[in-house]
Amino acid sequence: MPADIDPRLTGLAAALGIGLLIGIERERRKGEGPARAAAGLRTFTLASLLGALAMLLGGGATLAVLAAVVGALAIVSYRRSRDDDPGLTTEIALVLTFMLGALAMHDARLATGIGVLVAIALAARSQLHRFVVRVLSEQEVHDGLLLAAAALVILPLLPDRAVDPLGAINPRTLWTLAVLMMAINACGHIALRAAGPALGLSFAGFASGFVSSTATIAAMGAEARRNPALRAGAVSGAVLSSLATVVYLALLLAATSPAVLRAMAVPLLAAGVAAAAYGLLIALRSVRTHDGDTPPPGRPFNPRLALLFAATMGALLLLTAFLTDRYGTGGAGIAAALAGFADAHSASAAVAALQASGRIAAEQAVLPILAAFTTNACSKLIVAVTTGDRGFALQVVPGVLLSVGAAWLTVLI
Repeated sequence: MPADIDPRLTGLAAALGIGLLIGIERERRKGEGPARAAAGLRTFTLASLLGALAMLLGGGATLAVLAAVVGALAIVSYRRSRDDDPGLTTEIALVLTFMLGALAMHDARLATGIGVLVAIALAARSQLHRFVVRVLSEQEVHDGLLLAAAALVILPLLPDRAVDPLGAINPRTLWTLAVLMMAINACGHIALRAAGPALGLSFAGFASGFVSSTATIAAMGAEARRNPALRAGAVSGAVLSSLATVVYLALLLAATSPAVLRAMAVPLLAAGVAAAAYGLLIALRSVRTHDGDTPPPGRPFNPRLALLFAATMGALLLLTAFLTDRYGTGGAGIAAALAGFADAHSASAAVAALQASGRIAAEQAVLPILAAFTTNACSKLIVAVTTGDRGFALQVVPGVLLSVGAAWLTVLI
């Protein structure tokens, strides 16, 4: 904010914008004639400005008194219109607009952001109502609440420290992986419902691969096991998540060490092209199989498979810690390979950082990074076999191996 602009003017302008934005939306639903709603464009604009002036002139006490007045007016408005519309949306929005006007004097950006979200929620009333009542099934609502409880209730309560002698098992980290798998599976389910079986899972797999390709493969395996008819889309999404791994790795190397990126350019390009070609080939087959199909409601995720995935990753972490403790990590290649079982990106970034600090040459970073990429692929293969059905594993394993083999082939020839 420029120093010559009075912050009070900024707050008042934000309050005016909030009132106008929400008021315009309410005016469109106000109706006409004697039965029209009491609050519209002018009322909401004035309420927002009133909240701003309350903060400007009197602070807490004045704000509390005027908030009570606005609340009383909202109650009068509700008593007048409850026979025609028993909802409380407009009345609550009026009080909220008053409070946002007050907040604008303290934090204009936060207030305007919330105001935009409120206006969007009010404008999308019909779409939200239809989505909740007609589109979502009871099972989907139940699973959504289960995911919220896992992420917002259980996760913060778990200890964020290693609980085993080897220092490998962190309960919060493993539960985060379980939550991540459930969330990815839920996103895939949403994409499946929105884009259809032909493309939904393929797109969801590629997008989720930037978060965790291993978790994405686990989620797609669970989808294939639950609904074998969607196996082709799940396979495509799983393999395309490996493409996201390659893209993310290239971006990470570009930020850490451009010299290492140049040395890894050909292997990464080969791995990415192989994963993309295999995944898109399976996606085209899915399009021919399911073109025009409408996916049924069903479960967004299976909590038991999410727990199995977290347990599998915990076992891999224990194995990595045991090998590190027994054989040490003197060589960059061994260290990167061991770390790659859990995360290829962090291991590769560590190797690239060694080059950036001048401790190794760019060419010396290629083999350790490929080692991390390979052991990470081993984790993906284990997850594909343990979470998906046999048909899923038999199709995903060649795709992952093809991507890794293409990268190694450019180095060995």
